Amino acid sequence: MSTSETMDTKGPCHERGAKDKKPFPCETCEKVFASKRSLVAHIRVHTGEKPFVCAICREGFKTSRSLQLHERTHTGEEPFVCVTCGKTFTTQGNLGHHKRIHKDKKPFACETCEKAFASKQSLVIHIRVHTGEKPFVCETCDKVFASKQSLVIHIRVHTGEKPFVCAICCEGFITSRSLQVHERIHTGEEPFVCVTCGKAFTTQGNLGQHERIHTGEKPFVCATCGKGFIRQTNQRLHEKIHSGDREKLFVCATCGKAFARQGDKREHERIHTGEKPFVCVFCGKAFPRQSQLHEHGRIHTGEKPFVCGTCGKAFHQRSVLCQHYMVHTGEKPFICLTCGKTFTRQSDKRAHERIHTGEKPFVCATCGKAFPRRDALHEHERIHTGEKIFVCATCGKAFTRKSYLCEHGKIHTNEKPFVCGTCGKAFHQRSNLLQHNRVHTGEKPFVCLTCGKAFSWPNCLRSHEMIHTDEKPFVCAICDKAFSWQGDLRRHERTHLGERLFLCATCGKAFSWQSDLREHGKIHTVSTDNPDSGIQSQCEDLESVKEELEETSSP
Repeated sequence: MSTSETMDTKGPCHERGAKDKKPFPCETCEKVFASKRSLVAHIRVHTGEKPFVCAICREGFKTSRSLQLHERTHTGEEPFVCVTCGKTFTTQGNLGHHKRIHKDKKPFACETCEKAFASKQSLVIHIRVHTGEKPFVCETCDKVFASKQSLVIHIRVHTGEKPFVCAICCEGFITSRSLQVHERIHTGEEPFVCVTCGKAFTTQGNLGQHERIHTGEKPFVCATCGKGFIRQTNQRLHEKIHSGDREKLFVCATCGKAFARQGDKREHERIHTGEKPFVCVFCGKAFPRQSQLHEHGRIHTGEKPFVCGTCGKAFHQRSVLCQHYMVHTGEKPFICLTCGKTFTRQSDKRAHERIHTGEKPFVCATCGKAFPRRDALHEHERIHTGEKIFVCATCGKAFTRKSYLCEHGKIHTNEKPFVCGTCGKAFHQRSNLLQHNRVHTGEKPFVCLTCGKAFSWPNCLRSHEMIHTDEKPFVCAICDKAFSWQGDLRRHERTHLGERLFLCATCGKAFSWQSDLREHGKIHTVSTDNPDSGIQSQCEDLESVKEELEETSSP
């Protein structure tokens, strides 16, 4: 083959060489170039020489242009912008491939699965999915990859290089994609929304995994036992249990739990260490995860960006909104396998299951008392700290629990939603109704271990037990008289103060004791029903007293 023929078959660059009559052939492969510079660069393909070295990561390149493109991975520079969607690229070629997406132009089709691609290079990489070919080998750990780009990214795992840095928190990432996803933590952007439940995600992949919860799809199956998984990482982690290949897992030194990723292990270890590196600038509260801090911050700002489309109620967190939706749908997808009880939240189901197992993993550091739920521990800890964070807006009274505040609020509204089905009496609290029902049932579940006497209420039992111990903890500040019951002390104090709190509605007479008022009320009741009998009974009482006095005074 003549030189001119060779040049005619080499494309535009070589055609220019023929036209200008400046052919530069390669002596190794006979390829012809239009310039000596192009030939010199080409020869490096055969020699392996890479004279252009990156000053940041020391990676070598055959041409200065390749080095220039590579340096953009460190600087983040993407000067080529798509005018249709605004997406940016490091090279003109990548922008050209991208534009085919808008034109739906994908001329390179896979013969095996008919999937089409915008560039031939993308097709070549895709074909390796079918062939299993992975020609790019990591020299450090021998792991193989289907594309050179995947290998380059993987090498950063060994070198620790994280060229993509977040401008807000300075955290570094191996890939620009990882940085892009991370930045959504700061912006709160969750562009991928589940059409079934409305939950949103920062990545398309996370949305795809989530949707399998609704479909029940578990595409990743263990080859040993057939167990299916929603996520491939969980399948791989599970398979190492069969192979005994635990040395490739990241294992917690405290509890032995294994993780597929080092980052997951580090996050888990904060449970044992109690480390909470993410601190709220408003109240100083600390969190083990940055995402938790971000959500917590909305409490201070009052931001409730997640609104229920049915009732308009707004929430700080999207997850809480998703749980709220189930109020309207009645959906309770989480089932206790022991008793069949259903729950709207997985966490509620897990906490419930501890009733069956007796597990109480949350322990108070002050007194050692254990609880099945973390929120129950937090409520308990306020007993030691005296913290009362729930304040009544009407009277200013504070409470350790929100439920106590809600119950207290009914005093101001006079709301009594709990009604006795027997007598119709209403109560502010359900617990008061349950105690009241014992009046009708005669139930007395609280038994004195000393004498066997039974009571309907626990406070009555506690007061009764003081009879046996002769304990009288309630002392009058005026005369030092002691009482077993606080109620007795209060009644006694009225003798000093001259208080008469109980007024007769009929005649206005006042009494210090409610029992005296009740006795007095019988006079009006008897007089109203039968005035003569009332007078007669009073006269008879006086006669009997007179006779008794005469008998005691006679010799």
